Amino acid sequence: MAALRVAGLPASSLGFYARPVDSAQPLAAFNEEQVFVLASTSKVVTSLAALDLLGQDFHWRTHAYARGALVDGRLAGDLLIVGGGDARLSSEELLHWFAQMRERGLRQIDGNIVLDRFAFRITDADHLHTPEPGQHRPHHVWPDALPLDEGVLRISLAPTRGDRAELTLTPALQGLTLNNEVRMRAGGRCAAWASMAEVQGQPRLLVRGSWSRACGRRQIQVVPMSHGEFTTRAVAGLWRQAGGLLHGNVVDRPSTSTGSSGIQRDARGALEQPWSVHRSDSLPRLVHDINKNSNNLGSRNLWLSLSPGFPLQAATLAGAQARVLRWLQAQGLADGDIQVDSGSGLSRTERGKPRAMVQLLCNAWGARLAEAFVASLPIAGVDGTLAHRMTRGAATGQAFLKTGSLLDARALAGYVKARSGNVYAVAAMVNHPRAVRATRALDALIEWIVRNG
Repeated sequence: MAALRVAGLPASSLGFYARPVDSAQPLAAFNEEQVFVLASTSKVVTSLAALDLLGQDFHWRTHAYARGALVDGRLAGDLLIVGGGDARLSSEELLHWFAQMRERGLRQIDGNIVLDRFAFRITDADHLHTPEPGQHRPHHVWPDALPLDEGVLRISLAPTRGDRAELTLTPALQGLTLNNEVRMRAGGRCAAWASMAEVQGQPRLLVRGSWSRACGRRQIQVVPMSHGEFTTRAVAGLWRQAGGLLHGNVVDRPSTSTGSSGIQRDARGALEQPWSVHRSDSLPRLVHDINKNSNNLGSRNLWLSLSPGFPLQAATLAGAQARVLRWLQAQGLADGDIQVDSGSGLSRTERGKPRAMVQLLCNAWGARLAEAFVASLPIAGVDGTLAHRMTRGAATGQAFLKTGSLLDARALAGYVKARSGNVYAVAAMVNHPRAVRATRALDALIEWIVRNG
């Protein structure tokens, strides 16, 4: 409390609860039944629900279907690529997958490459409570069934002997015009920024700034366009890079509230078998990336993957919400204990009570999913979003906590190993317009648990 007073925040802005994982008797409690904005600690709910409901062998799968006869390396029709929600699909992985298709004999596509993103049935109303994506807000990109590189264009800058720096785009986007205005200057500042515009119906990327030889090679990022347009423009170049020929175009089939996927069924209703499949890492690896790095797109795509029937049935936000609500009730939580909207923490409608979060954490500790979940949490002073917090003190290496951060919210949720050897489930939250000041107070609370638990 002293650290909170030093920060100039009222006691009413703080809630916390800590209890041993094997006992119902709390070590410390304050405003534990008050409802707080969870921020990214809502990823704890997404992760635990996914590990329990989907199982640790779950993978996102991207399917390819040949629409026509494949003879002597030539496909007399379209190649249909059906997204399965893989938020970690990268241009490097897609290039490797295309190379595998070439090794199997597919060299030429007479028709189109058709991108099918019907696995997620998303409407505009589903985004009402989350921020609008922006060119320079890659952490705000919306979920999609077939994203690539998380919708982020990476611009690598390197010094040259000429008058402009060298720019390299990953991935290369078909039809994108690049204007390089990054000037080489002796002793110049290492500063560059990018902006997108549309000129005569085509996208144009303008990169400006000042560079010098001392700057070396660095990278900036921009979200240039929607997932659909980004992936469409990238796929054409990646197929060529893999050595393939395409006589048609890359065609996007966006998700809508109506319509159906291009996957076909036989007379008995059975789904056709794909020609090739790309699998993501298994769920523990996906959850590791989501929690260590607080990956919003990964969490939102995983949340949608909890929708009943997915992936054979298109996922909806309402379906995922209803299934997780039933799961929370099965965990012994009451209505109003925890409310999650999109699973990432970007929405301020995602709220919960510190006591309820600790109850979930205690349930998880004794479950089969415990090892994978705990391994995904940032470690104080060591890695992830806690790499630069609690670097000196009793908590270093002893606290395994998901962080949460919004302009008016700070939060921690996870496990703390005390000097006594006891392990405590902990949830601590601050909601206040000046919540940024509470970081030291939350860290001090974790230090206290390590020393006194």
